[in-house]
Amino acid sequence: MSSEAKWDLNPIKFIDFLIVCVMVLTVLLTASAVLRDLPSESLKNLAIAKIFDAKPPNATVYEEHVSHRQVIVQKDKLLGGLLPSGIDQTSCLSRHESVLYHKELRHKPSSYLISKLRNYEALHKQCGPHTELYNRSVELIKSGHYRSGSADCNYLVWISYSGLGNRMLTLASAFLYALLNNRVLLVDPGANMPGLFCEPFPETSWLIPKDFPLINQFNTFDQKSPNYYGYMLKNNIIGNTSIQPPFIYLHLAHDYDDQDKLFFCDQNQIFLQKSPLLLMKTDNYFVPFLFLIPTFEQELSNLFPEKETVLYFLGRYLFHPTNSVWGLVKRYYQAYLAQADEKLGIQIRVLETNAGPFKYVFDQIVDCTMKENLLPQINRSSEPIVLNQSGKQKNIAVLITSLSSGYSEEFQKMYWENPTVIGEIVSFYQPSQEEYQQSKNLMHERKALAEMYLLSLSDKLVTSGWSTFGYVAQGLGGLKPWILYKANQNRTAHNPPCVRAASLEPSFHAPPYYDCKMKTSTDTSKIVPHVRHCEDVS
Repeated sequence: MSSEAKWDLNPIKFIDFLIVCVMVLTVLLTASAVLRDLPSESLKNLAIAKIFDAKPPNATVYEEHVSHRQVIVQKDKLLGGLLPSGIDQTSCLSRHESVLYHKELRHKPSSYLISKLRNYEALHKQCGPHTELYNRSVELIKSGHYRSGSADCNYLVWISYSGLGNRMLTLASAFLYALLNNRVLLVDPGANMPGLFCEPFPETSWLIPKDFPLINQFNTFDQKSPNYYGYMLKNNIIGNTSIQPPFIYLHLAHDYDDQDKLFFCDQNQIFLQKSPLLLMKTDNYFVPFLFLIPTFEQELSNLFPEKETVLYFLGRYLFHPTNSVWGLVKRYYQAYLAQADEKLGIQIRVLETNAGPFKYVFDQIVDCTMKENLLPQINRSSEPIVLNQSGKQKNIAVLITSLSSGYSEEFQKMYWENPTVIGEIVSFYQPSQEEYQQSKNLMHERKALAEMYLLSLSDKLVTSGWSTFGYVAQGLGGLKPWILYKANQNRTAHNPPCVRAASLEPSFHAPPYYDCKMKTSTDTSKIVPHVRHCEDVS
């Protein structure tokens, strides 16, 4: 049978064939028009754009529910210029990958801060460990001739002291002080610093070499040391221009005395600026008091127009976890937190001889999270739950950090035995339960640092009063947490249970109450409006 006969016998097939041809032609013409209008760069992107299940190293993936497509959104790895460019990515993955996990910067660094950091990096590269100028300074220190005018570089040595949270807060404080005084910050490695943090400055190190002349004396420096600043004040050495010690030891820890606290007076800063070498030991976040020193007032305003962003920016600039710590953060986040609609962090630190759990602490946390609508209400009746109007069940992931596992177990039990009122799904996770603090154990501190970062990735945060662990998390995350008040002395929950922090900034736990101008005791929270009493410290 001929082909013509076939078509005559199958008119429906012929019509189907014409329809298909028209459709194909229409698609080809439309695609041609679209491609013609696209710029050449877009054509290149079409060739490489793909859908990824895992997040690529330089982007985050969002789902577009309208089009059911995944759109790759490029993120600013250098945080608006806060971080320096040109540093090898593989040696410190967190420096470039943390932006994929943190939210977009809630605040923007000032151009003045960025410029100041670039200038500091150049100074550190010139005067840092193992440079020619550093080696010259070391020889002068050894000879005892390290004096004002004889040194090319001025240094501030931060001595490792106290727990990890304290160390991070005081290191940020010391760096800001060095920045204000054009000094190079040298960091005592202590027990674990190299295993916790990457080097923050390009092409140089902030760690003190083992052959630094005074390094073996760091653990012995106290208020009885000959070069102790308080001793010089008591013996009227301050102001005597004929006496210039080779270095000055600053004791700014919680047990410092009235002479030590004069460090925060303007006239004393003038003397300290003449010393080429300062050594500092502290467990206080003393940044708030720098804002009360007239010499630094304008500079600080230029650096931080939004005054509550000091730790937010300096923490993100200085503290990049090593690859081993960053692996702990990434693996835990991706396994347990990434898919949640909302993430709540609860940091529990009990200032008792043991970690607990304590019922009065748990009751206080429940009271706080329920009253502030941080956790969903539970349905203790037999009434059936009523889903929200969208019909979708909200998934809430709660990250709990505590030395004890008991608190997360109690929460899991409460939400297992009782449904929520409108059907939310609540999951509780606790990465570690170390039972007691082990400041010299590297793995313990790696877990602690990872947990601080995980808390900082929360949408909302509850922290324990007086805890520097919580302070670090709120600073890195740019969060204003709900702070749990310290429990009553009779081990009963405080009422009210918690208060919302007024600032992103941590507390200075042991500030001086002294008016440097009037030379009398005063309430220093009344000097300027932007320095006030902390919520969690009486």
